[in-house]
Amino acid sequence: MEPDQALLEYTVKAIVDHPEAVETTRTIDQMGVLLTLTTHPDDMGKIIGKSGKTAEALRILLRVAGMKGNARVNLKINEPVGGTRSPEMKTVDQVVEEL
Repeated sequence: MEPDQALLEYTVKAIVDHPEAVETTRTIDQMGVLLTLTTHPDDMGKIIGKSGKTAEALRILLRVAGMKGNARVNLKINEPVGGTRSPEMKTVDQVVEEL
């Protein structure tokens, strides 16, 4: 396992409630290294964080780790089967109409 992938797995397993469900894959293409993360559906909120702050921090850590090997490292978080997505935000006019 490459150092960037090991860093991602170690960090994510420390955050989630179901560390046994954490899976990562590493692919290399012309854009650089792509790490794909799959977790338990209940842990998606912890991975993404409030306003995406945790996911953003993970991406920054991976970019810094990639600099050591002169590689551009990106993170893709897969939405697990059975995951729920919050409905899109409504405009003020839509909320007023519903009242």
